[in-house]
Amino acid sequence: MTCIKICGIKEERHALTAAKAGADFVGLVFAPSPRRINLEKAQHIASVVKQSGCPTEVVGVFVNLSVSTVNMVADNCNLDRVQLNGDESWEYCKEIAKPLIKAVRLKRGQSAAEVCAYLAEGVKVMSSQKYSFLLDPQVRGKYGGTGTRLDWKLAGQIAREHPVILAGGLTPENVPRALKMVAPWGVDVSSGVEAGGVKHVARIKAFIEAVRRFDEHGR
Repeated sequence: MTCIKICGIKEERHALTAAKAGADFVGLVFAPSPRRINLEKAQHIASVVKQSGCPTEVVGVFVNLSVSTVNMVADNCNLDRVQLNGDESWEYCKEIAKPLIKAVRLKRGQSAAEVCAYLAEGVKVMSSQKYSFLLDPQVRGKYGGTGTRLDWKLAGQIAREHPVILAGGLTPENVPRALKMVAPWGVDVSSGVEAGGVKHVARIKAFIEAVRRFDEHGR
């Protein structure tokens, strides 16, 4: 079963829609972004998801903050995982107390061998930690959530070496093709389930249904 993360959640109803539709993770953004939420709102959404009875985990997304700040926010908001979308080093990652998702932004022209070698360094440093990698395209001045599509051929080569979460430009319409080409451990979507910059209930459900249909039927 492909793991599904619906990221950039700002409202309780969208978190519950994702959880009840079968999302494995919902993402709350604590970094500069139109999808950023404050601590109070994050605490409320995390509490609502946990009280729903769904097994959905709550992930906090951070960019270039101090380790102590990230760990404090993760504890205060009762997050299940931390996602780092910035320029954090592998040594920094090792200091995160919660299970970790490290976003790796792929540059244009980068080879699979280069990326896999970089990920292998992380595996070595974080050997005692629970972690996963998220692949996102590099967009100058941005740290994710751009809706820019990743090179799926490159991502597929990397996914054969490391379990990865595929992000970047996924939608309910194109995710089956992405799954067929990449075979990732998980998928991450934000702008692809929005309408007018706001999460859309029907598109959240459609995305999750498309992934599960592919899991079951391969199309």
